[in-house]
Amino acid sequence: MKFASVLTEKSMTQVNILEAFKNLTNAERLTIIETALHMIREDLQKVEQARDQTEKERQLAEAAKALLPDYAPGGELTIFTVLDGEDFHA
Repeated sequence: MKFASVLTEKSMTQVNILEAFKNLTNAERLTIIETALHMIREDLQKVEQARDQTEKERQLAEAAKALLPDYAPGGELTIFTVLDGEDFHA
């Protein structure tokens, strides 16, 4: 299916929806509008959550990269491994 025909089909669907919308009572129209707004809010929230997750993963990767030298052999945090052979009892 070509883009132009998809666009025409969508336009016709919108026209059909709007024509049917005219035949509804105001209460029915409000119910449909409220439902549509709820759907839009849910979609926007999903996009925002995905963006937040991507940003969180980017920040964690950046932090891990910054700390990598500390955990590498000879790094500041590996100095404590000299204590690994000693008994530890409180």
